[in-house]
Formats: sequence, structure tokens, C-alpha cells
Amino acid sequence: MTLTLTNVTGGYGNLPVLKQLSFTVPDGAIVGLIGLNGAGKSTTIKHIIGLLKPTGGSIAIDSATLDTDADAYRRAIAYVPETPVLYPELTLREHLELTIMAYDLEPKAAWARADAMLEKFRLANKLDWFPAKFSKGMKQKVMIVAAFMVEAKLTIIDEPFTGLDPLAVHDLLDLVVARRAAGGAVLMSTHILATAEQFADSFVLLQDGQVRAAGTKAELQQDFALPGASLDDIYMAMTKEAANG
Repeated sequence: MTLTLTNVTGGYGNLPVLKQLSFTVPDGAIVGLIGLNGAGKSTTIKHIIGLLKPTGGSIAIDSATLDTDADAYRRAIAYVPETPVLYPELTLREHLELTIMAYDLEPKAAWARADAMLEKFRLANKLDWFPAKFSKGMKQKVMIVAAFMVEAKLTIIDEPFTGLDPLAVHDLLDLVVARRAAGGAVLMSTHILATAEQFADSFVLLQDGQVRAAGTKAELQQDFALPGASLDDIYMAMTKEAANG
């Protein structure tokens, strides 16, 4: 089992957002993190990557936690944020070199992986460009290349399709499926429910900072008493449930 959240409570200062949150993201699986705006998806991810510290419960990747082995924990995670974060004074080449140093990757193998993705995302001739020249979609592609060159145990993708053209979305999903096939764990937060339904093995549905339901689509259908329902149908049922209190 790669990622395990156990009774995680946390938020911002004295403002609790997550309440006794428990779920797992196993090796060789894509898990879709689904919920309304404000349900706690981004807050959950911030706790997992260590930007926020839980006030209760635990988060572990295999046996490592930020308290027991922070280096091993951090190196086990690759992260594609919703909004690209690039250093304006570094070229694309230097961003990838920084990633290699940060994760202590073997340079030749890491560059081989990166070069293949740079070709895929049509960035191979832009290694000496600075971020100011990149469109939003190109910046997102840089984040994707940096994340997937790491071959981390756990890849976290937060609303990854923002700003990407349809071809780039297809290419990203190819990488996600390949990461799963290689035994990696993927946690993907997205509002594109049709894509989540097609590619995710199971789902975690968040509602008001809690896990409303978790499991495969068949298990969610059973939980909501909606046999044959699509993920969109289940999402709408959860929305109505939340509105009715």
C-alpha cells in the first residue's frame, strides 16, 4: 500500500476543513479525488505533500511519514499542481536539472525520460526558453515533464487538464496509464468526471471535509442506491444530498 491517510483532521490555523479523513491510494492504481468546490480536495493534497500539517491523524507513504523520514517521504511524491509554479530566472533545461538534483536522479536516465516527454509535448526545441515566453498550457506541460521524469511511488495530479489542448490531455493520460502499469500510485483530483470515470480504478468522494463514499464505480452505485449510474449521476446525487443537509 503506497499512500494511507488515517483519521486526518486539519485545515488552516484554527479553521478545521478535514474531519477524520481516511482513504488509501494503492500501488498500481489511479484513484480519482472528487468533490464540490470547497469540499476539501486541495486541502487534502496540501496535507499530503506537506504544505499543511494535520492536527490529528496520520499520513504515510509505505512506512514513511514526514515525522519519521521526511526525505524518503518527499522523494516518494511527484506533484503536478493546478497552477504551474516556475522560476522566472530559470530556463526549461534548468528546471529539469533542478528536478534531477532535488530527487538525486541518475542524470542520463532522467534525461532520457525527459527527452521522450519533451518530444511528446512539443517542447524539445524550447529547452533554453524562460517561463515568460511560455503559454499557460506550455507551463503546465513543463510541470508534467518534471513530475513524470521522477518515477515516484506516488504521483499527485491536481486539476491537471487546465490550459491543456486536447492532444496534450491525451498525452498526459498516456503518462498516467503508463505510471499505473509500472506499479505507481496516482491520486488525481479533477472536475472532468467523464475522464475520471474512464481512467480511474476507484474514487474518493469528498463532502464537507469528509469521505462521503469511496470505492469502485460499482461500489459507489451500491452506496448511493443508483444501479447503473454514471460517475456524473453519482456526483449529482451527492450534490443534492449536500444541499438537503
